[in-house]
Amino acid sequence: MTTVESPPTAQPIWRPPAGALWSGRWVDGASAMPVRDPEDGSLLGHVTDTSPAEVDQAVAGVAAAGTSGEEWPAWRRREALDAAARLVLRRREVLTEVMSREGCKTVREATAEVSRAAETLRLSAQQTGRLTGETLPFSDTSRGAGRLGWYTREPVGVVAAITPFNDPLNLVAHKVGPALAAGNGVVLKPAEATPLTALAFAEVLLDAGVPAERLAVVPGTGAGTGRALVGHPLVDLVSFTGGFRTGNEVARAAGAKKTLMELGGNNAVLVLDDAAREAAAHAVVAGAFGVAGQNCLSVQRVFVSSRIADRFIRDVVTATEALRVGRKADSRTDIGPLISEREADRVQEWVREAREGGAELRTGGQREGAFHWPTVLTGVPADAKVMTEEIFGPVLVIEPFETVDEAITRANDTRYGLQAGIFTAALETALDVAERLRVGAVMINESSDFRIDAMPFGGPKRSGVGREGVRYAVEAMTEPKIVAVRRSA
Repeated sequence: MTTVESPPTAQPIWRPPAGALWSGRWVDGASAMPVRDPEDGSLLGHVTDTSPAEVDQAVAGVAAAGTSGEEWPAWRRREALDAAARLVLRRREVLTEVMSREGCKTVREATAEVSRAAETLRLSAQQTGRLTGETLPFSDTSRGAGRLGWYTREPVGVVAAITPFNDPLNLVAHKVGPALAAGNGVVLKPAEATPLTALAFAEVLLDAGVPAERLAVVPGTGAGTGRALVGHPLVDLVSFTGGFRTGNEVARAAGAKKTLMELGGNNAVLVLDDAAREAAAHAVVAGAFGVAGQNCLSVQRVFVSSRIADRFIRDVVTATEALRVGRKADSRTDIGPLISEREADRVQEWVREAREGGAELRTGGQREGAFHWPTVLTGVPADAKVMTEEIFGPVLVIEPFETVDEAITRANDTRYGLQAGIFTAALETALDVAERLRVGAVMINESSDFRIDAMPFGGPKRSGVGREGVRYAVEAMTEPKIVAVRRSA
């Protein structure tokens, strides 16, 4: 693996018109917070650290636009979102640079995310034509005599969207796109580490024709801005992506209102003895170490048949050691930094804990600043954090198994249930395993790290509440409204 090279002097980065967006205009709030490149700590700019009073202004403005503002019919929503999808692609260079500079994605990863965000907006635009209802079966009961009725799907009102740092463009699109398609207003609080990407995306939406009054972006801290936003009485639905503990705090602050939460995973992959071993190894490495493991779908635990375990581990170690760790801006880089040096230090501490408990380090393990080298462990104690918690870093655990039943039991032995993968040539076995894994999605002959943006996305247990995915988010962000008519006698 290549050693991290010294970064060049930081060059200017795109700057937003102001540090926040609310009440239909770009504004600088009373307080500001810095935005830094996690690779070298260089200052990229400042955004507003939105106060609770300013959050109140933002929410009130969006709510007023929905109740008394200019009508924004479905066909106009569709046109604006389609235009935004095209404009995202035209501004690929700027969006890629902003995303990579302030976040943890390599330039290759950021470039790919721009395409996904455009796709998410396109899918959102399509949903505006599918906001249909049904007639109601009043004739099924004697009490319905002389009546007819139907229901339509109406926007919930104001959606509070709270997004993470690891996919700072597409996960914003995944919340804002469906919310706008459904006819809602949106108040977005982006991750503290990646607010510039969200502001650049907001500029795209406004230039594409989204009414400024229906969208607000309020950067700031979770404890200040986030708490004020989710607890605001005019917010009708909270859509949150982040960790389980923060999700609990969001739920407490939100109170009795609708929530959509994607709270992460501790994803397992099962490799059976009849699997295409080398292909499985390469898929596991790609799924474990993309975005330096900072992905809720990352492969964290692999259970491999003991009959092929030694060869599979060698394949994984070889593929891992071929990865290049380096500067995000270098197109040859495979592994960039974690989002902060503190997070890299935490990952290193979890690896140390596992090794002290008897785990064997097969490759990696070292840290330099915010960089942590991709790491493969075997013989990990069952109670080690790298086995039981979501590590959100470039660490992969591989353990052999004797029977498929054992592998399923161990894969399910987690408080998370987002996605899983299985590699096998036997379709019947794959389908049986898929049925018995308690997760939201099972990928057959794929790692857990696979998703298309039209999928219902989420999982049971600690992995969340409800489902994302454009169609399913639009459904959650609307409510049925019944109209019943009593005909004259």
